[in-house]
Amino acid sequence: MAKHPVPGRVKMRLAAALGPERACTLYRAFVLDLAGRLARLPYPVTWAYWPPEAPFSTLVPGMRCRPQAGRDLGERMARAVETVLAEGAGPVLVIGADAPHVSEAVLAEAVSALAAGADVALGPAYDGGYYLIGLRAPAPALFTGIAWSTADVLATTRARAGDAGLRVHLLPPTFDVDEVADVERLRTVLARGEVILPRTAVVLARGAT
Repeated sequence: MAKHPVPGRVKMRLAAALGPERACTLYRAFVLDLAGRLARLPYPVTWAYWPPEAPFSTLVPGMRCRPQAGRDLGERMARAVETVLAEGAGPVLVIGADAPHVSEAVLAEAVSALAAGADVALGPAYDGGYYLIGLRAPAPALFTGIAWSTADVLATTRARAGDAGLRVHLLPPTFDVDEVADVERLRTVLARGEVILPRTAVVLARGAT
């Protein structure tokens, strides 16, 4: 799931601190670095982008791209999951471009957990949301009526899963990059060599914060 990088329309909380141009440049680097990482993994990748009229495919040439559809983030995620599962592929993992550092081990753990019988895989984010959700079958109740971008997203999603009798596998927690503090966390991850994000590293070296 990604937005087309246009200044003033992406990473609004970061833009308030860094300025819209710098925030957009950083987000574009996230998209390109994540695309490179995912292309090397043994999973088919679909980029679901917003807004629908954006020329997003020019950013990731050769990769499958589809416009998101829906009134809010939840409906757009639910529809993206349903579309991929309808093609016979599964399980489906949904991640956002604002977590370009998500580890290959975490993705593999999510796939394994779903293959072993979990209905839902969730990657808790430190801010109370989640950076990944994986499903074996459509579960629209997990995406409906959620107060997105709040500290209750993960808890509400887990409660909805419990109400529906779905088995949940929790993945290791990490962060998505929404605030300046998250940019500093990402700097630390890169400095430790935990992941290689070459375009992001260049932007950060130029002083993204």
